[in-house]
Amino acid sequence: MRYIDEYRDAEAVHKYAALLAKLVRRSWTLMEVCGGQTHAILRFGIDELLPPQITLLHGPGCPVCVTPLELIDKALEIAAQPNVIFTSFGDMLRVPGSHGDLLSCKARGADVRMVYSPLDALKLAQANPEKQVVFFAVGFETTAPANAMAVYQAHKLGITNFSILVSHVLVPPAIEAILSAEGNRVQAFLAAGHVCAVMGYTEYEPLARKYGVPFVVTGFEPLDIMQGVYMAVKQLEEGRAEVENQYARAVTREGNTHAIALIREVFEVVPRKWRGIGEIPASGLALRAGYAAFDAEKRFGVASYTAQESSECLSGLILQGAKKPNECPAFGTRCTPEHPLGATMVSSEGACAAYYRYRLHNVGQAEAT
Repeated sequence: MRYIDEYRDAEAVHKYAALLAKLVRRSWTLMEVCGGQTHAILRFGIDELLPPQITLLHGPGCPVCVTPLELIDKALEIAAQPNVIFTSFGDMLRVPGSHGDLLSCKARGADVRMVYSPLDALKLAQANPEKQVVFFAVGFETTAPANAMAVYQAHKLGITNFSILVSHVLVPPAIEAILSAEGNRVQAFLAAGHVCAVMGYTEYEPLARKYGVPFVVTGFEPLDIMQGVYMAVKQLEEGRAEVENQYARAVTREGNTHAIALIREVFEVVPRKWRGIGEIPASGLALRAGYAAFDAEKRFGVASYTAQESSECLSGLILQGAKKPNECPAFGTRCTPEHPLGATMVSSEGACAAYYRYRLHNVGQAEAT
């Protein structure tokens, strides 16, 4: 497939691995922020091709995984209400709340539907005026434009039976929280290409200067990731701390200015709690006052919900790069995709799910390289 196969060229990946082995002189710790990159690293065995001096840590780049437990409980409470159609992307349906998940809620009779876009949910609201239609708006900056557009259109069209349950989080504040944490080991970051395709990468430039760490905007295929690692290590070996763009075929420095303008029209920046991590200042999005009528938390009176995280689940440490999934005592035994303790085991971008799929049963069987 064009634009994919050439970035899965095993020979090219091995050439970069050889160049990297010649380049590296010291030990370095890098973090990939995106869960999609984590899955690609394990699926294709990229980490096994790296020199032993290079350690990859897996960051909080899975929006499903960092959605707070109380947000899942709020979703379950809203979905169970009569005359509600609760809609979501498929990756949220099996994320455990305090008492079950959205699929189990559906099994008990709730009208829970998977959609492919928040605009699909808006169409459901138009087609079912007697129902309240709610969309679970989860994600990083990547999904924010579509969610903003759905609210913007609902406002423009005067649709009053549509609302969104917002759990949007922002990447740069989470990175700063990692960099400023006591005991931080991360010396360079592979920035998520899809986030930067929307937002550009100007927000990373002050972080690179302030903390003296390189950032490389990186894609998701094996060659992308190997090139990203090479570029980051080259900066480290040369004593540089800049923002570079490996993913130039999809990302510009300024990003998608129309999408950014729409996000800023509908949403405002707020503190946001991250599952397993806690509250990070200025790390989330919430609806602005002019669009507050579309806030499902307020509409259904669930804004004050709280919930206690599982003490056994180490997802917070995993999301911060302090632990790897296979270092969790419950991994693969008391915590599996069928019976997860946390979202990192069931999300399609979760680090625990990646380790379970590609390392627990398929050690040494990398697919491409």
